[in-house]
Amino acid sequence: MAVSLPLSAPRTDLPRRLAQLAAGLVLYGVSMGLMLRASLGGNPWDVFHQGLARHLGLSVGTWVTVVGALVLLLWIPLRQKPGVGTVGNVLVLGVAMDATLSLLAPPHALAVRVPLLAAGIVLNGLASGLYIGARLGPGPRDGLMTGLHRRTGRSVRLIRTGIELTVLAVGIALGGTFGLGTVAYALAIGPLVQFFLPRLTVPDSAAPATATQV
Repeated sequence: MAVSLPLSAPRTDLPRRLAQLAAGLVLYGVSMGLMLRASLGGNPWDVFHQGLARHLGLSVGTWVTVVGALVLLLWIPLRQKPGVGTVGNVLVLGVAMDATLSLLAPPHALAVRVPLLAAGIVLNGLASGLYIGARLGPGPRDGLMTGLHRRTGRSVRLIRTGIELTVLAVGIALGGTFGLGTVAYALAIGPLVQFFLPRLTVPDSAAPATATQV
């Protein structure tokens, strides 16, 4: 879908992009913590991280970091090149997630957990728009998807679905929480990123911003 970007967008500069990247990564980790605290099911990767934490110890945020680093190693045979945003993704998400979990007590009432889940999903979409829009490199998991797409010729949709169904199945088998939140995230994250990304993408100063494909 083509979404117009404002022609009067400011000139791109590295400080702005770095600040937007940092804000996006921190908010992404916070959103992950909110969804986990809701205890209604997280996104497929977090179901996997939660399952690892339950069976192998360490915090969920630590597993976010460890898995991100291991996925990044898979970029080597795919000849993917990481950017500042890629490394930042590995280093920041898990720390921000654990910090959120330490500050937010687990709610018991469903009337609190559902809004907490909704806030986490919306914030995740906003955070995705911020860090992807900074154009400083994809996260390890996104890069794995695009690398496999380039190497195999399979569609991004097929590869993304295959990866997420695989980690979700393993996460459920390990005891991660699958539920309403998992389904809600799957249905909402695409439209949310489609809404936020064109509005938050830092325009290329080398060419006028006209439209981007989402």
